[in-house]
Amino acid sequence: MNEQTNHIPAAGQDAGADRRLRTEERIIEVLRTVYDPEIPVNIYDLGLIYRIELDEPGTALAVDMTLTAPSCPAADFIMEDVRQKLEAIDGIQHVDVQLVFEPEWSQDMMSEEARLELGLM
Repeated sequence: MNEQTNHIPAAGQDAGADRRLRTEERIIEVLRTVYDPEIPVNIYDLGLIYRIELDEPGTALAVDMTLTAPSCPAADFIMEDVRQKLEAIDGIQHVDVQLVFEPEWSQDMMSEEARLELGLM
C-alpha cells in the first residue's frame, strides 16, 4: 500500500515557530552582508555579534555587537547598516542595536572561514 502523508502541525506545534526559525536564519543571513569597510570579512563571521534576541511574537529584535577596536572610524556606518538591513526583514518592526565592548573582541572570536579569508590559518 502506498500511503501519502501531509505534514500538518500538531496542536502543540505552532506554525509561528517555523516562521520564527526562518526569521532567525534570515537575521544571520542579513548580518553576513554587513562588512567593516577596512576588513574583507562580514561582521558575523568576524565574531562581532554578541547577542541576537528576537521577542516572542518575532517582531522586535535586540542585537549586541562590538567592533574590532573601540576607536573604529566606521562604527556609526556599520551600526546604521546593521540596523537598516535588519529592519528590512519581513515581520521585524523594531530593531535595537547596542554597541558593547565587554567581553573585549579578539581574533579567537572569528569563525574558521574568517580566519582563512584573512590568512590567519
